[in-house]
Amino acid sequence: MNTGNANVKRATEKKEEVDETSSAAGSTDTNNSQSASGVTISTSKLGAPTPASKPPCSLAPVDPLKLKALSMGLSKELKILLIKIESAGRQTFNISEVEEQRIPLCKISIKNTATEVIRACKGTRVKGKFKESFLLPAFSVKPNIDIDIPIPREKLNPPTPSIYLESKRDAFSPVLLQFCTDPKNAVTVIRGLAGSLRLNLGLFSTKSLVEANSDHAVEVRTQVQQPADENWDSSGSAQTWPCESSRSHTTIAKYAQYQASSFQESLQEEKESENEEEGEQTSDQSATTKIIKFGTNIDLSDPKRWKPQLQELLKLPAFMRVESSNNMLSHVGHTILGMNTVQLYMKVPGSRTPGHQENNNFCSVNINIGPGDCEWFAVHEHYWEAINKFCEKHGVDYLTGSWWPVLEDLYSSNIPVYRFIQRPGDLVWINAGTVHWVQAVGWCNNIAWNVGPLNSYQYQLALERFEWNEVKKVKSIVPMIHVSWNVARTIKINDQDTFKMIKHCLMQSIKHIQILRDQLVAAGKKICYQSRVKDEPAYYCNECDVEVFDLLFVTSENSSKKTYVVHCEDCARAKSPLLAGVVVLEQYRIEELMRTYDSFVLVSNTS
Repeated sequence: MNTGNANVKRATEKKEEVDETSSAAGSTDTNNSQSASGVTISTSKLGAPTPASKPPCSLAPVDPLKLKALSMGLSKELKILLIKIESAGRQTFNISEVEEQRIPLCKISIKNTATEVIRACKGTRVKGKFKESFLLPAFSVKPNIDIDIPIPREKLNPPTPSIYLESKRDAFSPVLLQFCTDPKNAVTVIRGLAGSLRLNLGLFSTKSLVEANSDHAVEVRTQVQQPADENWDSSGSAQTWPCESSRSHTTIAKYAQYQASSFQESLQEEKESENEEEGEQTSDQSATTKIIKFGTNIDLSDPKRWKPQLQELLKLPAFMRVESSNNMLSHVGHTILGMNTVQLYMKVPGSRTPGHQENNNFCSVNINIGPGDCEWFAVHEHYWEAINKFCEKHGVDYLTGSWWPVLEDLYSSNIPVYRFIQRPGDLVWINAGTVHWVQAVGWCNNIAWNVGPLNSYQYQLALERFEWNEVKKVKSIVPMIHVSWNVARTIKINDQDTFKMIKHCLMQSIKHIQILRDQLVAAGKKICYQSRVKDEPAYYCNECDVEVFDLLFVTSENSSKKTYVVHCEDCARAKSPLLAGVVVLEQYRIEELMRTYDSFVLVSNTS
């Protein structure tokens, strides 16, 4: 080729790609017009019914050899380089075929385009199920806490970070958000926040609640009243971790009556004890066996029934509100009771919220309405595995069981515990992953909800718990893959650590989908496209409760209604190894996910 004084221009022509994503020329059925009536797809474990939509396609016979050939061969791309050479007034063209370079799947990173990710998936032969984490350890932002360095006993009760706001403006300062969400701060108490913002907490008083909705449902936990730093076994001979309580239901009006009578009884007991002589000591013994009732998980989500109460909470800073653009829970697309809605708790002295981390390690906001106080205990997320081991030792499930830590066990294991009093009007911010447990000191009501700040620490911990829940076969209340895609579609991220984690999760999601899709097509399994409809919830497997994203394995229920049950691939194959009688539904075109992936980029703070 003459390269002397020649003006060389390159043009690239691409052979039109065979649709890599519609499952190779017709393996995806988009024609659902044969049924005029809508059919509901639901599972018995979904929190909300799915809106009526098109029925899944029928299992029509297909040619597996044709599908396999299409899947394996025709999507290959050929690049042709046309090199134009101009010299001495003459034009000539050289044609050069360049074989498309495929990046090995193990070399794919978030720097690659969606097309490169798909191509790498198609060039990989995976035996069995493809399984990779949605997290990359190299992206971790967890604070480095050395648990091997002994902590002096006096420092095992560190002071709780407490903020006193001098003005309303301080509540809206970005410094407050920064402090509360700092990974090093397990918990923050904002003293007198209600007063600073002039919140009318009276709207949440027992009297107001009865006047507003007296017949509203209340879940009741029957518990044994004990000192906050003690938890005795049933024989009363030793302290233990299990903290059992029985469940029942009542109404706000009936619990209000109980709450008031409990207060009157206490006044009477106090009066009687003053009249007793010093030698008669019966109160301590009777206190250990006193049975109390705790009104919990009262749903305040209905904006019609609780309009004044919910409007009052709009006075809070944006990062603390039930709904805001930078709150991941506002991008779920459906209601998760108690997480992206408000819940109320009605208490008498001794009412216990046992030890736990919030669902998927999300942050939480808790405001004491009063008139009494609450006592809190909190441990940094870093120590949750040590606490999990104590639960295992005492035969109680860390994720789903009811437990109350024995403080001496924690101190002897070098675990620092924050311990503090929450007074009326105080807001407690529980940071991502913080282990905590609470006991009412007096008669009081509390309101609480979860928040998912869009920062790297929160996102990492949420995904970690998402994957741990899958291992333990516990449902992740927050569908993290679904949320991650929704965030990528709607939010511009300017924090590099957060961006990298979300981008990696999306990349892993595409890999899982494409490899599974290719395996199904190669096996001759038909995939039916059925797009999502407005307010359609995320899906979970009917058997194992794992989130099922994009590719749904659906079977029909034996009932008169035309309803269907969603399964994950593993549970579907456990019932039918060849997926006989299982319809595979696809809710997103792969092109759509690819566009979202490629358009999700890190933005600068100035843009």
